[in-house]
Amino acid sequence: SVIIEKNRSGGRFMSTSTTQKPTTRRIVGMVVGIVIIGLGIALFKQSHLGNDSISALNMRLAELLGISLGVQNVANNILFFALEFGRKYIGLGTFVNGIGMGFIITFFYEPIAAAFGPAASLPEQLVWVVLAVLVTALGASLYQTADLGIAPYDYLSLGLRDYTHFQYFGCRVFTDAFCALLCWLLGGLVGLGTLICAFCLGPFIQFFNGLVSERVLQYKPEKA
Repeated sequence: SVIIEKNRSGGRFMSTSTTQKPTTRRIVGMVVGIVIIGLGIALFKQSHLGNDSISALNMRLAELLGISLGVQNVANNILFFALEFGRKYIGLGTFVNGIGMGFIITFFYEPIAAAFGPAASLPEQLVWVVLAVLVTALGASLYQTADLGIAPYDYLSLGLRDYTHFQYFGCRVFTDAFCALLCWLLGGLVGLGTLICAFCLGPFIQFFNGLVSERVLQYKPEKA
């Protein structure tokens, strides 16, 4: 069935049915969102204040297990897939993200690093972090709202939202903070940027959901 409701502006209408055939607008929104996330992660790397929570944890686990980061990422994705009870979250976006993200990050990071060089001071590093959080949150909001499949790690916060009474931003803060804490307990590097990302990414994703993504895509995903 298709559920129609007014958006926050009171003007347009949007569908909330996951059984609805994907529109071109949603497909383009998903791809653009993933590209924007890649840019955001590249900006985050440029800050040199630590990686996002899941990347930091993956790097530490790879070190402890003596395997490459690529193998560790695959292993973690398999684990998260096993936990992904909401099968509606597995789709085209899952594979576009999984296959293309590394190449997108490299595409953006190398020219950014060449053009600006290393951040010379903490205020400059913090500027990069703020930009990274905002850009990454916008991209994540677009590709999650498109509802065409998401990365396995992103399901953890959405799954918590679906099966609990908590709002999305709180669930995202919890999963990001938990990964950062686990990384620190395992002796990994948790920088200031990691903490800022852990506590700010979720609220900004939810902020962009209503302000931008649901209006642009004219679609609001339905909970599981």
